[in-house]
Amino acid sequence: MRIAVIARVFGILLTVFSLTLLPPIGVSLLYHDGTHTAFSAAFVITLVTGLFMWLPVHDLKQELRTRDGFVVTSLFWLLLGSFGALPLIISPQPDLSITDSIFESISGLTTTGATTITGLDSLPPAILYYRQQLQWFGGIGVIVIALAILPMLGIGGMQLYKAEIPGPVKDTKLTPRIAETARALFVIYITLTLLCGLGYWWAGMTVFDAVGHAFSTVANGGFSTHDASMGFYANNHAIMLVCIFFMFTAAINFGLHFFAFRNRRLRHYWRDSEFRFYVIVTFSAAILISCYLWYLGIFTPSGSFLHGFFQVVSIGTTAGFASENFSAWPAFLPYVLLLLGILGACAGSTSGGIKAVRGMLIMKSGLRELNRLVHANAVVPIKVNRKIVPERVTDAVWGFFAVYILSFFVLTVIVMATGENFVTSFSTVASCLSNIGPALGDAAAHYGSVNEVAKWFLILAMLMGRLEIFTLLVLLTPAFWRH
Repeated sequence: MRIAVIARVFGILLTVFSLTLLPPIGVSLLYHDGTHTAFSAAFVITLVTGLFMWLPVHDLKQELRTRDGFVVTSLFWLLLGSFGALPLIISPQPDLSITDSIFESISGLTTTGATTITGLDSLPPAILYYRQQLQWFGGIGVIVIALAILPMLGIGGMQLYKAEIPGPVKDTKLTPRIAETARALFVIYITLTLLCGLGYWWAGMTVFDAVGHAFSTVANGGFSTHDASMGFYANNHAIMLVCIFFMFTAAINFGLHFFAFRNRRLRHYWRDSEFRFYVIVTFSAAILISCYLWYLGIFTPSGSFLHGFFQVVSIGTTAGFASENFSAWPAFLPYVLLLLGILGACAGSTSGGIKAVRGMLIMKSGLRELNRLVHANAVVPIKVNRKIVPERVTDAVWGFFAVYILSFFVLTVIVMATGENFVTSFSTVASCLSNIGPALGDAAAHYGSVNEVAKWFLILAMLMGRLEIFTLLVLLTPAFWRH
């Protein structure tokens, strides 16, 4: 590991991140909410720190190695979350502790959407805007955005790209050059955000709410400018439908969007095995839950299908918006939704969770083993998109799943050891590790009542979920640090 190379990257990325603190200053001045001083101070601190790290080594021309890429990718999210928390720490509103501020910042950047803040409707507009913006930058991945700039500065980006992009197959690039790939993803991301914002505005949101919710919807983050989340607009079916459509769209592999954008065709979506699996699981669960809500008489028939479909798409894509307090729904429904969030949506999207392609491969692998019990000598290859999946990939998927489950149970026990009850511990760890946001038990409304020690372990869970566990855990292996 080369400290100078890593310091140069950190310096550049912190300097770039400091620029994201300028729009909230403009919002504060526009609405005269008085928080511009907090954002200005945070901007100066972040910029000076970035320049301090970059200037001594700015002439260094060494390339990043894979090991350096893992260190940068893992530690930068913690560093970025800490500096992103500065406005929340400095501002008198919402009056958060350092732990809560860092929790809120990292929750935004990892697009988890778990919040410790109450009274959102009365917060300064600049703070509300900033939370939404954090999720928007987190959705595309600050590092992936920076990949469009780093190659021009003589810093290789593929090492970061492999560590950051979610999914079991990380060597696939949309275009031959990494910078072109990052730009293509960014253009698609901005286009979806603009269309989503216009859709919200057309459906009846104010411009401020339309922009803020477009940021968190396309990022599948779940932060809202209202305590009631999307339930604030529950009587406006047009807004709810716009939200469902863009949550669902943002949870599709951006590689499929890229090919649709480049070739002007939609046929390839249904040809993708993961997309078909994602659609079938989502619609099956939505119909099941909607019919059960109707059967129980909780809502009218139309209300049952609206809230049923909304919550399935919201939790299944790990967006985490709420149209209703689903934690109070009877029987198995909250746990079905939580399991959908753990599965997540498509790889290469803004969603969290295990990812649909991994779930599909685990299911196919299980069916193959059942087949082998009947036909011991049968050769049954696993196929995705009509191509045989190498054993190395299926082994990696099972390895990921095993580590995910082990991490989940260990973190649940640790959170319980801090004093939280089982339902709260189980659901908050599941939610943070899968970047879902909403939880059950004492954290159903918000995470403010969770003790501070538990919050630090939940921050670790959010980072592990965002980096898909291995990227972070590899830093803890002795082999990684051997030369």
